[in-house]
Amino acid sequence: MPKIQIYTKDYCPYCTKAKATLKREGWEFEEIDITKDPAAFDELKAKSNHMTVPQIFVDENFIGGSDDLDAKIEEVRTMMK
Repeated sequence: MPKIQIYTKDYCPYCTKAKATLKREGWEFEEIDITKDPAAFDELKAKSNHMTVPQIFVDENFIGGSDDLDAKIEEVRTMMK
């Protein structure tokens, strides 16, 4: 089964929405809360070239944020098979 990682901040409504989508699909995921870790956020921004959270990865493939997850849900479903 592919591994899903979601980078979040605790005050982010889009993070909450994305996690709800992942749960609704029945997918297990690893949440990495970077709220209090600016160095980790800097590394993440360098890795993805995106400045916001959530940032969702499936087996190191960058999916994007919450809206991207919604837009790419069929693609992610295929990846999760």
